[in-house]
Amino acid sequence: MSKRAIFDKKNILVTGGAGFIGSHLCDELVKTRKVICLDNFSSGDERNIDHLLADPNFMFIRHDISEPIDLEKLPELQKFKIQFQGIQEIYNLACPMSPKDFNKSKIANILANSYGVKNMLDLARKYEAKFMQFSSSVVYGPRRGENKKNKESDLGTVDMLSERSSYDEGKRFAETIVQNYKDVYGIDTKIVRIFRTYGPRMMLNDDQMIPDFIRDALDNKDLNIFGDKNFSSSFCYVSDVLDAAIKMMESDFSGPLNIGSDMDINLTDLAQKIINIIGSKSKIVYAQEKLFMTPLCLPDITAAREELGWMPVVTLEKGLAKSIDDLRASKGLKGVKQVV
Repeated sequence: MSKRAIFDKKNILVTGGAGFIGSHLCDELVKTRKVICLDNFSSGDERNIDHLLADPNFMFIRHDISEPIDLEKLPELQKFKIQFQGIQEIYNLACPMSPKDFNKSKIANILANSYGVKNMLDLARKYEAKFMQFSSSVVYGPRRGENKKNKESDLGTVDMLSERSSYDEGKRFAETIVQNYKDVYGIDTKIVRIFRTYGPRMMLNDDQMIPDFIRDALDNKDLNIFGDKNFSSSFCYVSDVLDAAIKMMESDFSGPLNIGSDMDINLTDLAQKIINIIGSKSKIVYAQEKLFMTPLCLPDITAAREELGWMPVVTLEKGLAKSIDDLRASKGLKGVKQVV
C-alpha cells in the first residue's frame, strides 16, 4: 500500500473512461472517489461523460496512453494534489474497440496493448497504486466445442498473424506485461477478462449487435444477424461487470478472473426478444459473417463466485429494457415498461 497521505478521497485514474464500460465505471467511482478520466476518443464519446464534467470530483484529460504522461504537471489536476497524495488505483480500459472500424485501429491496438499498458504500469509503480488491466475473452481464442466454458487456467489458441491479431494477441501480450511488472516490481496488479457486455451508451452503427438491433427494431427495419440461426453468444449487463471489477479491486485476489455471463444466448432469440419488448414490426434476416463478430467462448465464472461472491444478477429482459429506454431517450421517444 502507498504510504502517501490521503487528504479526503482516493485519487483514481480511469483510462478509456469515455468509452462504453469506462464511462459507467467513472459514474460509479466518482460517488466516493476523485476520478481522473483519460481518453483520446478513438472509440469513446464525449457525450458519455458530459454529465460528469461539472462534478468537482471528476476531471477529464484528453490523452493517448501510448504516450507517457506526467499528471503532476497538468494544471487542471492541481486540485487533486497528486504530488502529495499520488494515485491510489488505476483502471486500464484504454484500447480502441470498434468492430466496424477495426482495420483502421490495428496499429492503435498494438500501441495501446504495449506502450500504453507499460506507461500506465509505470504510473502504478511510481505511485504504488493498485492496477487493474481490463483484458478480454479473446485471449482464449475461438469457441471450441458447444457450450464449453473456459476456466482462467485454460490456455487459449490465438493466431498471432491473423487479421484480428492486433487485438486478440495484443490483449494476451498486455496480460504478459502486467504479470511481469507484478513479478519484478511487486506492483499490486489485477487482470479481469471481460466477456461480451451490453447496456446504455453502446456505440450505434458499430456492428455491436444489440444497439443496432434496438435501433432497427425502433424503426421497424430488418434486424441483421451476421451469421446463421445457430449464432449464439453470452451477454452480461454493464452494471454486473462493474460490480465484479470494483469488488476485485478491493480484494486481495490478483486473477486473472473471468467476468461475464455463462449463459449461451441464441442471437435469433435475442433479436426476437427485442422485437417483442418494443412491439416492432421488424423481421430477422441473416447476412455474411464479419471479422469481429463471432460467437466467442463462454466463461466459467466459478472463480468469481468463490473469490468475490459475485455472479450476474441483471436478467437479459431487464437489461434489454434499460438499453431500449436509453436509446429511446436519445431518439426522443417514449420509454418502454421496465421488465423486473
